[in-house]
Amino acid sequence: MSSDPRGPRAGDFQPARRRFVQGIAAGGTVAGLGLGSGAARALQSAGRQQVLTGTEFDLVIGESPANFTGRTRRAVTVNGSIPAPLLRWREGTTVNLRVSNALPAGSIHGHQTSIHWHGILLPANMDGVPGLSFAGIHRGETYHYRFTVKQAGTYWYHSHSAFQEQAGLYGPLVIDPIEPAPFAFDRDYVVMLSDWTDLDPSALFSRLKKMSMYDNHYQRTVGDFLRDAQRDGLAATVEDRKMWGRMRMSPTDLSDVNANTYTYLMNGTTSLGNWTGLFRTGEKIRLRFINGSSMTHFDVRIPGLKMTVVCADGLYVHPVTVDEFRIAAAETYDVIVEPSGQDAFTIFAQDLGRTGYVSGTLAVREGLRAPVPAVDPRPLLTMADMGHGGMAHGSSAHDMSSMKGMEGGCGASMGMGEMDHGAHAAQAAASTASAPAPSNSSHAGHDMGAGMQQHPASETGNPLVDMQTMAPTARLDDPGIGLRDNGRTVLSYSMLRSTFEDPDGRDPGRDIELHLTGHMERFAWGFNGQKFSEVQPLRLNYGERLRIVLVNDTMMTHPIHLHGMWSDLEDEQGNFLVRKHTIDMPPGSRRSYRVRADALGSWAYHCHLLYHMEAGMMRTVRVEE
Repeated sequence: MSSDPRGPRAGDFQPARRRFVQGIAAGGTVAGLGLGSGAARALQSAGRQQVLTGTEFDLVIGESPANFTGRTRRAVTVNGSIPAPLLRWREGTTVNLRVSNALPAGSIHGHQTSIHWHGILLPANMDGVPGLSFAGIHRGETYHYRFTVKQAGTYWYHSHSAFQEQAGLYGPLVIDPIEPAPFAFDRDYVVMLSDWTDLDPSALFSRLKKMSMYDNHYQRTVGDFLRDAQRDGLAATVEDRKMWGRMRMSPTDLSDVNANTYTYLMNGTTSLGNWTGLFRTGEKIRLRFINGSSMTHFDVRIPGLKMTVVCADGLYVHPVTVDEFRIAAAETYDVIVEPSGQDAFTIFAQDLGRTGYVSGTLAVREGLRAPVPAVDPRPLLTMADMGHGGMAHGSSAHDMSSMKGMEGGCGASMGMGEMDHGAHAAQAAASTASAPAPSNSSHAGHDMGAGMQQHPASETGNPLVDMQTMAPTARLDDPGIGLRDNGRTVLSYSMLRSTFEDPDGRDPGRDIELHLTGHMERFAWGFNGQKFSEVQPLRLNYGERLRIVLVNDTMMTHPIHLHGMWSDLEDEQGNFLVRKHTIDMPPGSRRSYRVRADALGSWAYHCHLLYHMEAGMMRTVRVEE
């Protein structure tokens, strides 16, 4: 290890055997992310902090040994660290970031690299998406990112090249505001959550293509059948099993990759490593939660403490106090906690599928722990979860079984042959046109109760689409599957309110409706049944205000991220709710947000589940004058 107080530099990372043994508990390379001169350093024993501040930064992307499980693997690191160094900027300054590619020849992680500054407003050629905004950074090259920082808050950065994000190339980013925050706090910590696999990420992707349900070890059993029959009746239970069988889907398939493959990390360390943030009784602690995972939704709570959410995706919201929140991949939430009454509290983050967790500690001194709660019971998807129970909120299994199936075995399309395909074609054409197109509704709610959801013609008979939702709703007040009625106050999108009014103020001039589609068995994902490689860019007119409507036609939850522009989420009546950079889309949901096309150039628009994006759920958005 370097003696430099900032931590190891590229080239001087000299791991020893003792380091690897420590890594089994402490987690690979470097951890500990306390912020600011007044903040306590977190987890001295797990490694020195790498906190880089100012306006001039030199970042070297290379490979480093990492050990989170007892096996040493080659990770992609920035300056030898997982996570990458915490970068601290200041609003209003111009930052210069020289990013060098030092990946070795023959690396399994490729020869090209990149860094995308997630949620940051900047010129397109600074956005860091190879093939869209620049050519990437080839081995031996250095790319100079230079832009003015126009915002403040909690963000993060990661690779947009192949699967390097999964292999360790992600890091936290904190931007100090020009004006003081509208809330007080005494200490400030980043809590960055992520998922790690010992597998070569490209091999994991290949496995998903061959056997997408490999990690679903929780198929329903005969015991489950008997329990359900006693509760719901034999006929209803038999019909339920038939229905799921016809669809070739499983109600336990909540996430494609889970703790059967992943080791979950908090600030680059495992639960055994026990990342620790220090506090004194009576202090207010700001925790900046960042989900830097590749494929994992985390449900976060601190037993014994209330959390007051004060920022979402870097921007201030009216404070709302909860016991728990779900954080999708790429989202950030800042919370204030006031620990008192005991010496240690557990920060507990379990995955959506309830297959595993990662934990850390808030404590008055190093080495303390609090009890770690058990993982919650495993939830099951229902037809209502997938948007098939909203027509009369009482669709029976018999009703569902009469629906026309799509290629691939899903009995969830309902009357595809009877729909007006001409209307669908017009709708699909409108979604890619650059001129304003008529909306099929007057506001974001799109008159949810007016009738059955229509679908683009490109989904009809499509072998890459195995399901369609029939009665989607916004579900903004729904905390999500596994969090309902759990006895805790759980955050939902409807509880988030930006502290400012709609920054644009104009009504959208047109709507673009996109459907999130997929085929579970083939592990094929896309928009409107089309993969990234098959479609033309979505064209926006510079300066226009438009509404994007997303409909999730799959049984998976997708966090959708638009580069370069904010996403202003609306409520069901079309009123501005909260400004975000990533919008989570549960199964069977229909949500809308306004976008001001104020950034010229080509921008990525994609699901932030890494393997879904790589499998096709991505579009190019082109803003043109």
